Amino acid sequence: MEARRSTIKDVAEAAGVGVATVSRVLSGGSASPETRERVLAVAAQLDYRPSALGRNLRQRRTGGIGLLVPDLTDTFFGQVAEGVLACARAAGEPVVLGSTGDDPEQEAELVGMLLEQSVDRVIAVPSGGADTWLPVTRAGVTVVFADRLPGAPADDDLPGSTADLMLLDGIPSPSPGRAVADVPAVLADDRAGIRTAVRYLRGLGHRRIAFLGGPGHDRRVAAFREAVGSPVDEELVVFATGSRDSAYAAASGLFQSRPDLTAVLAAGNVLGEAAVLAARELDLRVPRDVSLVMYDDVPWAELCSPPLTVIAQPGRDIGYRAAELVLRGTGRRPRGVVLPTELIVRGSCGPRR
Repeated sequence: MEARRSTIKDVAEAAGVGVATVSRVLSGGSASPETRERVLAVAAQLDYRPSALGRNLRQRRTGGIGLLVPDLTDTFFGQVAEGVLACARAAGEPVVLGSTGDDPEQEAELVGMLLEQSVDRVIAVPSGGADTWLPVTRAGVTVVFADRLPGAPADDDLPGSTADLMLLDGIPSPSPGRAVADVPAVLADDRAGIRTAVRYLRGLGHRRIAFLGGPGHDRRVAAFREAVGSPVDEELVVFATGSRDSAYAAASGLFQSRPDLTAVLAAGNVLGEAAVLAARELDLRVPRDVSLVMYDDVPWAELCSPPLTVIAQPGRDIGYRAAELVLRGTGRRPRGVVLPTELIVRGSCGPRR
């Protein structure tokens, strides 16, 4: 019986590092001398051969598109996937779909699997940093980012996703993730959407406006800070992890710690759902006690009582345009795309009382 072939995950576990670190070392990326030596020694000991990163990758490509999203149960990411599938279907291309759980390590593992399967095009809503994508671009795979950009490398001293923070008006500058600076992205105009929502709330008399964010919302919180102006009350800027439980805990904690707030801008539909549930549990009346604006227009937003005011972004169009770009190939560097957002006013916002 043939022995099981070692995987990149085996190397990571034996070396006591993450999958992303192994991928970075084996592709020649940044790592400390000690880490590099340990990873290479373990890889040799386990006879790990990263065939997908080898020189023969281009000769063994099998076609198809790899699509990585953080959460298949999230309505917005489902819309992105629908757009990718529609474009790929029209082009006769198969799609390999993976869910990263907004976990950089899981994302790195899935990226490795796609490379080993010789997928030659990848569309990703990235969860990890630029270093995760260095092996992919070096292997000659065509990559397009959708909705987000990868964050800063793990050894960057700046908090959050510096690449995302730079992307307030369009496509990123080549820093800090220089290895992926040339990768196009299809994004919604977060800056305009957030700015319009803050101006709308300000026009209703709200001054203590809170921001409820989560993974991948660096551009949105940067836009929020810019829109509200200095000084920013940082107690009103709260982040959750990707889970619904964390979103609910963040929303509930925000309402209880700052009873003086009058409006909340939730940066995604999971966070908006959490804000609605937390307000209900705490007997806060919407919009009489607190006004709510949610980024993302999803079907249940109109079914709330009252219906939610939202910043609508074109999820399906983001996916479709990303698929168009990735199918265009690498002959000529494609330009990134920024798509418009729209503030849809419903019944969840009212004048400050």
